[in-house]
Amino acid sequence: MPRPIVRLRTIGPHDSISEITKLLHRAYKPQVEMGLKPLAGRQGDDITADRAKHSECWLALVDRPAGESGTPDKIVGIILFEEIEKVSFPPFFLRPEVAHFAQFAVDPDLQGCGIGRLLLEKVEARARENKAHELALSMAEPDRKLLDFYINRGFRLVEYWQWPYTNYRSCILSKELK
Repeated sequence: MPRPIVRLRTIGPHDSISEITKLLHRAYKPQVEMGLKPLAGRQGDDITADRAKHSECWLALVDRPAGESGTPDKIVGIILFEEIEKVSFPPFFLRPEVAHFAQFAVDPDLQGCGIGRLLLEKVEARARENKAHELALSMAEPDRKLLDFYINRGFRLVEYWQWPYTNYRSCILSKELK
């Protein structure tokens, strides 16, 4: 499969929240099949919209294939930078030198095409622009494949956290920004 031409931009008023929710459900399906209950794998459109509203929401887009209905841009990835939640945060996220990201997903049919790398590079750049020295994230501890993904990209474990809306302990990972 040829690599798609991917564009990144922040979410706009014409972007389909429903399309984003469906993407999240597809991307988080492996965790759901493990018996985990990640919020992004089961949230409705109302929560998707609220999370996008309370963060800097970046989308990865490609041209929609001919004959497929919808806007010209097809959403194939998402990442939330500096999401503000209504629950307590892990202590590491609260440090002034730390930025964080959440709800990172790439369309499973396009994983391995560099879309995730582009989204991660975008939030790393935004963290540097905000004068952060570390970029952190939360991920499901039981998902060893995902943990390896982040470790291979320079992240390290800094603490554990239990979110009130999941059924697993999360690993809080961070990467020093250079």
